[in-house]
Amino acid sequence: MRWKGRRSSTNVNDARGRRVRAGSSALIPIINIVSRTLGVKGLVILGVLGVIGWQVGIIDPVALLGGSQVQQVEYEPTQEEQQLLQFVSVVLADTEDTWSREFERIERRYEEPELVIFRDRYPTACGTGDARMGPFYCPADRKIYIDLSFYNELERQFDAPGDFAQAYVIAHEVGHHVQNLLGISAEVAAMRGRPDYNEYSVRLELQADYLAGVWANHNQRYLDRGDIEEAVRAANQIGDDAIQARTQGRVVPHAFTHGSSEQRMRWFRRGLMTGRLEEGDAFAMAYEDL
Repeated sequence: MRWKGRRSSTNVNDARGRRVRAGSSALIPIINIVSRTLGVKGLVILGVLGVIGWQVGIIDPVALLGGSQVQQVEYEPTQEEQQLLQFVSVVLADTEDTWSREFERIERRYEEPELVIFRDRYPTACGTGDARMGPFYCPADRKIYIDLSFYNELERQFDAPGDFAQAYVIAHEVGHHVQNLLGISAEVAAMRGRPDYNEYSVRLELQADYLAGVWANHNQRYLDRGDIEEAVRAANQIGDDAIQARTQGRVVPHAFTHGSSEQRMRWFRRGLMTGRLEEGDAFAMAYEDL
């Protein structure tokens, strides 16, 4: 991918010099006040409201328990890490250009997300982010979080090397931001707890793969030979069936949350082929046809 010397996004927050440390709980005084004023019934109501707030992403239970305070620490990034930071900044800028144009075409305004680069653990509006989770998007604060060490894991553990494989990861998370702006994420979150919730989670993830393909379509002028194959290989290696087979020795389709390798590759290619936001409705077809 030809990225050097191109525009970098201004929406990148380098938080690698900040670390999570334990703090005092904000929950205990709240419980004491409610208990004294409203009794047991008040505690029940507080618990119900807390669960609802957690499910929709407006309450961070870890923060309430005092586990997500941040302190500044000395950190000196390596040259390789700095180059990765510059790379993801350019990729994020590409997504900004792509989705600004696509949203303008459908007479909407695109709101750019923030990309937070952290190490190990970091507080978010969706709970404390952990590097072991891999990159993720938090709809509650509209931010993307990534520990750049994930790219080493992508190459070594998942056997998916290449800069465009790395770019695909960012584009997929930005796809979740697009879904959030369009109200799709909230609709799926409202189904949490239903027996078929995993199916809707798979639909959401496959649509994010489609949106990553749309981004790739709009940026083909920057691609080198073999770049698309890198992204497709990454999609193949992080399918639910591939991960389950690798980690537990068997595949359990009803436990899928992101889709199979074949599905993830197919939806990325579909977005790459169409290049249009509105043609990736993963919710309009029967689940077995995805």
